[in-house]
Amino acid sequence: MRYISSFKLVGQSNIFRLQVTRRAVRALSGTTVRSQAVDAVVPHITTHEKIQNPTTTKMFINNEFFDSKSDNWIDLCDPATNNVVTRVPQSTPEELVTAVDAAEKAFKIWSKTTLLSRQQIMFKFVSLLRRDWDRLAANITLEQGKTFLDAKGDVLRGLQVAEAACGITNELNGNLLEVSTDMETRSYREPLGVVAAICPFNFPAMIPLWCIPPAIICGNTMIVKPSEKDPGAALIIAELAKEAGLPDGVLNIVHGTAPTVDFIIDEPRIQAISFVGSDRTGKYIYTRGTANGKRVQANLGAKNHAIVMPDSNKVQALNAIAGAAFGAAGQRCMAVSVVVTVGSTKEWLLDMVEVAKKLNVNGGFEPGADLGPVISPQSKARIEALIQSAADDGAEILLDGRGYKVDKYPNGNFVGPTIISGVKPGMKSYDEEIFGPVLVAVSVDTLDDAIELVNSNKYGNGVAIFTRSGPVAAKFQKEIACGQVGINVPIPVPLPFGFSFTGNKGSILGDLNFYGKAGIHFYTQIKTVTSLWRSEDAVVEDSGVNMPTQQ
Repeated sequence: MRYISSFKLVGQSNIFRLQVTRRAVRALSGTTVRSQAVDAVVPHITTHEKIQNPTTTKMFINNEFFDSKSDNWIDLCDPATNNVVTRVPQSTPEELVTAVDAAEKAFKIWSKTTLLSRQQIMFKFVSLLRRDWDRLAANITLEQGKTFLDAKGDVLRGLQVAEAACGITNELNGNLLEVSTDMETRSYREPLGVVAAICPFNFPAMIPLWCIPPAIICGNTMIVKPSEKDPGAALIIAELAKEAGLPDGVLNIVHGTAPTVDFIIDEPRIQAISFVGSDRTGKYIYTRGTANGKRVQANLGAKNHAIVMPDSNKVQALNAIAGAAFGAAGQRCMAVSVVVTVGSTKEWLLDMVEVAKKLNVNGGFEPGADLGPVISPQSKARIEALIQSAADDGAEILLDGRGYKVDKYPNGNFVGPTIISGVKPGMKSYDEEIFGPVLVAVSVDTLDDAIELVNSNKYGNGVAIFTRSGPVAAKFQKEIACGQVGINVPIPVPLPFGFSFTGNKGSILGDLNFYGKAGIHFYTQIKTVTSLWRSEDAVVEDSGVNMPTQQ
């Protein structure tokens, strides 16, 4: 399973060069079929050229887009140029209350809508996501900075969650047991009510789609706060949900920073919160949200390791790790950020440097771009400071991406692929999540040393091992303490068809995880009913002969 399964790697010399499909070429030329209704709200732009008259980002409440009355606006800039793309409002307190009012009102009807009717809307929603796949990807490239094909992968992984949600009729089966004569107990799952999602900047389509399909198909109504750094994809998703037939008020999009987050945490009518983001924010939301009696699932930071055994396929291991470390400019919670060389494989690091040097750092709309800029100048400065801290701590910078310049985009937030050797626990570059295209290398002598290193780390999102030995792989998967384990697979995130995102330790707060069966359990609560219908009270009535037609 590839994390971005729409990618096709070509050639060993350039491990992240991507073949652009005809559909991608059409999108880059601006000829992709699209909805005029959405274009009026989120313009379809496929270039990094400066926008002369940037529009403002809309609110979406009760299936209507409208301008916020806020006096507090946030400039959203193209990471490749730092030119303003749009201005995002800090939703006013009145607008936030209006969103919850709409969701609360809609829940009374939506929760009583039959499961089959909800399923039909989800079928249509999936088809519209596929229709507008390129448009969503183009918006992500413009606002977030990913390469166009990486952005298509962002949409794909969210689309797969929506596709899995179409199978809800197989996931909400209850239990029934006759507990006594003429008495039975049954259990079934009911929706919670109004729920909320607070989404990060790094996956503007995937994370909203981790939450929206399972939440609404289970009968909940929803408030979504996309990142103020790239909310366009969430607005397109909302418009497509409306086009699919989602009733007024079921899905609402609000904007802002800390004031909006605090409102979501404290609003008593919101029953549950899904969050993906940083440690500090996630711990705050979880602590305050659960204190307010809400369910909270929070995916926090990570420090994912890739262990390289001497018997592994060298070319395959180096290519896979480089793609997982530097793809999306390292801005993935499942990026490989630590390579653990076992024994003689520490000599492979110079080969890794040569692989990384061949990667094309460029604007995301440029053909052949392998990785784009990081999200903001502040993020770039933080990444470069952590690189410097490694040097200050005595590590060796084998490949330095600081000060990286792209001739066509001199003002972009670019950081080149960076590889640092001689890193050890206790160094900031090892202990902190860098969230950039930086791979730190730790050398150990044995497999047991590698397992101990990983298990001692506070995070537990994912880990990978590269080996051709079945016994080594079996030992590793049994003894390692991470939620998602890859064997010769660098980013082992499971697909939602029967599986859930399963990070653990310091990477997750909450008892129930994202999407799959765990996601459905998060967005529902169990009700049990015990009933007594005495057989002697049975009355025979006439029956109709026609098959039912209602859904």
